[in-house]
Amino acid sequence: MKAAVPFNRAVTAPRQLEYVEQSFASARLAGEGPFTERARHALSALLGTDQILLTPSCTAALEMTALLAGIGPGDEVIVPSFTFVSTANAYLLMGARPVFADIDPVTMNISPDSVASLITERTKAIVPVHYGGRPCDMDALLAIADQCGAMVIEDAAHGLFATSRGTPLGRLGSMSTFSFHETKNLSCGEGGALVINDRQLWERACVIREKGTDRTKFMLGLTDKYTWVDVGSSYLLADPLAAVLLAQTEFATETQKRRETAVSAYTEELSTWSEKHGVSLPAPDQPEDDPAYHMMPILLRDNPTRNRFLEHCRAHGVQSVFHYLPLHRSPMGQRIGGDAASCPVTDDVSSRLARLPVFSDMKDGELDRVIEVVLSFSA
Repeated sequence: MKAAVPFNRAVTAPRQLEYVEQSFASARLAGEGPFTERARHALSALLGTDQILLTPSCTAALEMTALLAGIGPGDEVIVPSFTFVSTANAYLLMGARPVFADIDPVTMNISPDSVASLITERTKAIVPVHYGGRPCDMDALLAIADQCGAMVIEDAAHGLFATSRGTPLGRLGSMSTFSFHETKNLSCGEGGALVINDRQLWERACVIREKGTDRTKFMLGLTDKYTWVDVGSSYLLADPLAAVLLAQTEFATETQKRRETAVSAYTEELSTWSEKHGVSLPAPDQPEDDPAYHMMPILLRDNPTRNRFLEHCRAHGVQSVFHYLPLHRSPMGQRIGGDAASCPVTDDVSSRLARLPVFSDMKDGELDRVIEVVLSFSA
């Protein structure tokens, strides 16, 4: 029997074990060690800014945005219902109320029209998620935010390597967050980054990340001691994990090439099948945008067909999976006032979506097998 094709296999880079060994041999394993600085500079080159802080996760970075934005009890933060729970949890933890917006049926990104309908005098922030690395309609969202005085915070967990009209995703809002979880294009197991685009927030971001102390100034030799000056927590990435991340950035060109090969093959080989069976493949990217090649979602005709498709793949040794369950319908979403009828597109997309395996070291035989299994399914 052929070996199963997993949904994901974490990316590995040629020098990551070498770098980890060097990290453990050094005198610094905690955060802000030598590999942290090298990885930060590598990411700076990708994103075009040096105002980047490595964090233990994208979730931690999102929590930092809530603190930096001064979000608290009585505030509302608009998030897509079709997202991972961290997008909402970061603001709920601070006492704010997440308000769930619907998505666009084609891009599966947050709908500006839905956002506009949810604005109140309590709206403190809008948090778009670039689903699959496809750019949200940031022009429309920034215009809405400007009118109501809200801050735009990009959840770019899927968005590394993607651009919108030449600008990297994560550089369009006041702040943004990235993920280096094992399912992402670059991975150090668990890890994240916070990007500060509003320079007025940078110094406080460094304080919040260091447990509310001005230790960063001390490390730079700008003060002879450090002390507690603000709220904060421990939001530093351990240096051995930064060593893994550095190795991954050095291998990024090859990683992206392999992911592009998989996504392009799916798009080409499944086009006739998808038209015949009423399956929607991702819409073509805009010519002025660069894709992230993060995932390959498809939309089946209806929920029963999607469920049959997942079972068909599983029975033939291919791990295809669904994606987010709508936050507005979750038990917690209902407890905080989610309207069960408020996001019909999210409900529809969530019930019909399946994701095909995409990972950087996908072998030709694995890719061919997934395509063969998919083509053998009759919707």
